Amino acid sequence: MLLKDFYKVTSLENTADSKYSAVIFINAEHDIFKGHFPDKPTMPGVCMLQIIKELTEQITGSSLFLQTLSTVKFTALINPFETPELLLELDITATEDNLVKVKNASYFGETLALKLSSVYRKKE
Repeated sequence: MLLKDFYKVTSLENTADSKYSAVIFINAEHDIFKGHFPDKPTMPGVCMLQIIKELTEQITGSSLFLQTLSTVKFTALINPFETPELLLELDITATEDNLVKVKNASYFGETLALKLSSVYRKKE
């Protein structure tokens, strides 16, 4: 985990062939929220990208480098004090040329907060 004590995975399940469901709990008291933003804490987008990468590494058992982002749509602000629990749905496909393709939808409650498509390269 790049940011110590930033989030905790409370469940991680394989729901279908290449599909996974993860529930995470964000630590609203983490120092990152004191600067982003002091009066209205908001999850930094780059932190969501890192969480998705770390979950994908855990699922695949591989260290990964981000290669491309073809879709990144932030559709709602995540306030860790109001909605600390997030559901991340991941569709992960490994290719023969050491690439891992990920499609993600992240939610708090019924609200879609992020939709993402990315490609990672496995570290050799």
